[in-house]
Parts: sequence; structure tokens; C-alpha cells
Amino acid sequence: MSQEVLDYIGAVQAPWQAELCVRLREAVHGAIPDVQERMQYKKPHFLRNGKYAAVISVAKDTVSFTIFNAADLQLPEGLFEGPPERKTLKLRQTHTADFDQLTSWVREAAGTL
Repeated sequence: MSQEVLDYIGAVQAPWQAELCVRLREAVHGAIPDVQERMQYKKPHFLRNGKYAAVISVAKDTVSFTIFNAADLQLPEGLFEGPPERKTLKLRQTHTADFDQLTSWVREAAGTL
């Protein structure tokens, strides 16, 4: 666990965004028990064996969650953006997320890292 990542989440001002960050971080830790986390490019990055597995990014009205090594994942059409190797889910306050499914996708994507 990284104090810098905890500080980042603690500094998120909108309660719904802070809660999403906490839940997404928990999903990553649930998917990758040996995950390493660090701040890079002013965002929490999660790594397995030194390779990117996921990243959380907070913007004005969204929380973005990127899964790396995603080319082989079977993702729902239209839910994620980005090239095959990294897919980003942009969540707004009105959206709900299936954290069990996100955990499963992260576990699958990180399995070969």
C-alpha cells in the first residue's frame, strides 16, 4: 500500500469520486494480491511484476479506470474506450459499476504480467 495513493484518494473533493476511487482500488487489490501501487503522472498506478495493470484518474465529472494488457478480454461493446492493449472505463456520478466484474477483468488481464 502506498501512502501517496492514499493521500491522492483522500484529496479527492467530490464524495462520489472519492468513494469510486476507494472501490476501484479495492477491486485491483482483490484481483492482484501482490499488486504494487505508486503515483506516476499524478495518478495512482497499479503494477504487477513491474508492468502496468491498472490506473485510476479523476477529472472534473468522471473517474476513469484503465485496465492494461486488455487485448484478450471479452469486454462489452461501447463500455470501454481505447486501443486493444489498454481499455478505459469512464464513470460519472450517475453510473453504476459492477466491481466484481471489474475485479475479474483485472485479474484476467494481469494474469500474464
